[in-house]
Amino acid sequence: MPASLRDDDLTLEPTSGSEEFTGFAIVLDGERVGTVALRAETAGTASIRWKSRIEQPFVVARALRLAIGHAFATLGVGRVEVRLSADATRDVRAASIAGLRREGIVRLPGDGPDDVLMARLSDDPAAESRDGFIAILNAGLPTKRVISQGLVRDEQGRVLLCELTYKQEWDLPGGVVEVGEAPSVGLVRELQEELGITVEVRRLLTVNWLPAWRGWDDACIFLFDLGVVDSDITDGMSLQPTEIKAVHWCDPADIRDRATGAAIELLEAVEAGSLPTYREAPKQAE
Repeated sequence: MPASLRDDDLTLEPTSGSEEFTGFAIVLDGERVGTVALRAETAGTASIRWKSRIEQPFVVARALRLAIGHAFATLGVGRVEVRLSADATRDVRAASIAGLRREGIVRLPGDGPDDVLMARLSDDPAAESRDGFIAILNAGLPTKRVISQGLVRDEQGRVLLCELTYKQEWDLPGGVVEVGEAPSVGLVRELQEELGITVEVRRLLTVNWLPAWRGWDDACIFLFDLGVVDSDITDGMSLQPTEIKAVHWCDPADIRDRATGAAIELLEAVEAGSLPTYREAPKQAE
């Protein structure tokens, strides 16, 4: 059975020990206020679980840090993980303060909340250090999808739209920007991958926020001016068949008839000359 673990007025007192479980009572100022247990999972990994009457997540986090430190130093594992209900906000916060990083969402059947998967590795920087604090925040902070699109016109003033494989409406060329990638660089990459052309990104026309639509999360679109090109440029395009069915030069009537509602609204604002640096698109009909 392991020895007691102490952090000032908080102690973990061993309650059980086996090849599978290592359990502790959480004792605060001499009063038992909860339990925490480690369970051996796959080689090199342990899971952690706890119950506590303590409401302050910082106090619970102290108990979790002691148990996690024991898992690394004494049990010899390299990873400690936990699955918590997404609506268990106090436990999620305590786990984060203890140094476990959010790694993703585990989907569950039914209408109840999904689980949050969190974990800490033995070589992660200390949670109270600058690097550790930044890593934990980066893992848990909300993310916003960023899309880069290009406005390309031909010599007749028509706009290039892409006919897509995954939705009926046509849209401006472009795509989702990768993590760590500049929006302008992402646009160049997307058009190389999807259309087989290399473009010169000119000025930013606007940043357009899109509300959630048809199951897609909300996003920010960076719309760049790609200038005027000869209409026959489409003859030499090499389309990525998994995403692009065809490309079309579109006049205003074509745009109104074929484009997504967001693209119609945006291109009408472009034509009207009423593009602020930042704008918010109205919610589109489902």
